[in-house]
Amino acid sequence: MGKIIIDNRTYMDDAFALGLVQDVIRGGRISNNNKQYCYLSTFELADTGTVIAVSTDLNRQSDRFVVWEYTHERI
Repeated sequence: MGKIIIDNRTYMDDAFALGLVQDVIRGGRISNNNKQYCYLSTFELADTGTVIAVSTDLNRQSDRFVVWEYTHERI
C-alpha cells in the first residue's frame, strides 16, 4: 500500500473530501499509461449544484490529491 496526500482546499469537512478521493481511487489508475489515478475528476453536489474537482499528481513515493471547488463559465 502506498502513501497518499490529500490537500482539501474546500469549505467541506475532511471526511467528505476523503469520500471523494475514495471514489477516485476506486476508479483505478487510468491516466498516464495506467500509472496514475484520473488526472481530474469532477463531482456535482446535488443540493447546491456546486462542482467539486479532485486532481492528482504522482510523486516518487506517494499519490497527491487536491480537492477544490471547480468554477467555469458555461457557454
